Amino acid sequence: MTDLTPFVSGLPKAELHVHHVGSASPRIVAELAAHHPDSKVPTDPEALADYFTFTDFRHFIEVYLSVVDLIRTPEDVRLLTFEVARDMARQNIRYAELTVTPFSSTRRGIPEQGFMEAIEDARRAAEAELGVVLRWCFDIPGEAGLEAAEETTRLAVGLRPEGLVSFGLGGPEIGVERPQFKPFFDRAIAEGLHSVPHAGETTGPQTVWDALTHLRAERIGHGTSSVRDPELLAHLAEHRIPLEVCPTSNTATRAVADIERHPVREMVAAGVLVTINSDDPPMFGTDLNNEYGVAARLLGLDERGLAALAKNAVDASYLDPAGKRALAAEIDTYTNDWLERAGR
Repeated sequence: MTDLTPFVSGLPKAELHVHHVGSASPRIVAELAAHHPDSKVPTDPEALADYFTFTDFRHFIEVYLSVVDLIRTPEDVRLLTFEVARDMARQNIRYAELTVTPFSSTRRGIPEQGFMEAIEDARRAAEAELGVVLRWCFDIPGEAGLEAAEETTRLAVGLRPEGLVSFGLGGPEIGVERPQFKPFFDRAIAEGLHSVPHAGETTGPQTVWDALTHLRAERIGHGTSSVRDPELLAHLAEHRIPLEVCPTSNTATRAVADIERHPVREMVAAGVLVTINSDDPPMFGTDLNNEYGVAARLLGLDERGLAALAKNAVDASYLDPAGKRALAAEIDTYTNDWLERAGR
């Protein structure tokens, strides 16, 4: 069987489901932990591997929030954001929609204007210095309730940074009903933001239906349980509503029992537009290149199949049309050149 790792490493890619704080590398997390010794987060990068081993989704959220607590100043925000882009550049990620949770930072005392200036300064520097185009999805931390929803909406609409393209809903799903967030999504959508909530990761397909019906979702974060409802799968396929699939994440948080049983095969077989993503890569011991390798194995893909998967993400993105055409063409050129050199 062909080793696809070199091909994937050089493949130009877009990523649509990756979290801001959750993308902090062990080096950066350890550095921030050393700056804030009152935190329980390990200061040894190697010890973080054990710290990032989760018993279930609730435990993952607890660990995630402990890392969020390390981001305490605009300088921390800027450092984190640019370093995330640096890691993306190493993987040949050309475009990423980074899920940012401003409420988690502003409620910890970071001035809201300082937060916005920090992510925007890092975004401009990433594009100029690294060739990585970043856009933002501001998401509501569902576990923090309607107060967080109101604050996130106010920040998104009132202080809208130039890079903001979408509006999301993350955190635990169990006990956090999607319909209650309808007024906030309505306001965000009215301001031209796209609706991209998480749904159906740790709950059933009804949560996905609720996201579609009440939050007017244009893409679904995870959507793992969609395969349990053939009518839902058919609806997603017919209306070209993409799923942001994160295979390793789903197994690390126990949303899926075993990687071999991941439902991505059923999604693709039903004709759903699937994109592959890393979610919180260092926390799950992965990156986007690794996730493409996992997808290749689960779906039986060759180089052209992986290129098509990469173009799915471009198609489902909120990159401008000219940018989409350019990135899709770059993927095609890279793939054709690779296969020609390989004599195929």
